Amino acid sequence: MSDLKPIIVPESHNYVAAFLTLGCNLTCSYCINHFGLPASVKKHISGEEWVKGLNRIVSREDLPLTLQGGEPSIHKDFIYILNNIKPELKIDILTNLQFDVEEFIAKVDPERIKRDAPYASIRVSYHPEVMELEPLIEKVQRMLDANFSIGIWSVLHPTQEDVVREAQEICTAKGIDFRFKEFLGEYEGKLYGSFRYEGACDKTFKKHVLCKTTELIMGPDASVYRCHSDLYEGRAPVGNILDPEFQIEEIYRPCDDYGHCNPCDIKVKTNRLQEYGHTSVEIEFPEDESEAV
Repeated sequence: MSDLKPIIVPESHNYVAAFLTLGCNLTCSYCINHFGLPASVKKHISGEEWVKGLNRIVSREDLPLTLQGGEPSIHKDFIYILNNIKPELKIDILTNLQFDVEEFIAKVDPERIKRDAPYASIRVSYHPEVMELEPLIEKVQRMLDANFSIGIWSVLHPTQEDVVREAQEICTAKGIDFRFKEFLGEYEGKLYGSFRYEGACDKTFKKHVLCKTTELIMGPDASVYRCHSDLYEGRAPVGNILDPEFQIEEIYRPCDDYGHCNPCDIKVKTNRLQEYGHTSVEIEFPEDESEAV
């Protein structure tokens, strides 16, 4: 039994994410993890350490822990982590499903990754730039047959929209839930995405602001970050879930990197209940609050 105090997720929080690794076995040209400056290689912790830290978390029935990356399945202890997170903590997975699904089916109880939600607990990313659709469909169908809650999501990149929409038609005909995600990032000099704060992702200036998150974001060494931008670009964390003294604080924190935000933090999107209009962070502008739109 851990001697670490529980970490209680506030009611204001909408997302709990453990980035088991920022590494990936695919090389998508538009990866959102690479929107800003590349971070240095981060320390990775063992499955036992992850379980020790994650099992401190006290969340709600409708707010799962999402294991993601990078590609979470390339963590050497991926299945161990899944099987040792305490039962009362719901689990979602974001994955490209390039792992051995037969091993996964043999070792993981499908009821462990299933909950009452308007979308699948295992959300598979389809990237036609680097993946073939038919092998992916076969894997998803195999996991559906094994009673896993699983669906496919794909980014509507300007160069792939027709291919992705055709893929949705094929999957829907086969009974597979296939949904779209808005493309976030730059293509041919244009920034794509629906953002709450004007200029936040332009990367042409930096400004001091105060920022408060609605997400618990944990990096590969279990450090906690203010936002995705801090995680991806290797800025200083605000704590670590393995620190016995760590607790979540619902406070505005000073930030001098406004203008270099990551689209994940600034975009207007659906919340965990699929209600549109949510943004991951709230920003105050001490000098000129009129810049919030």
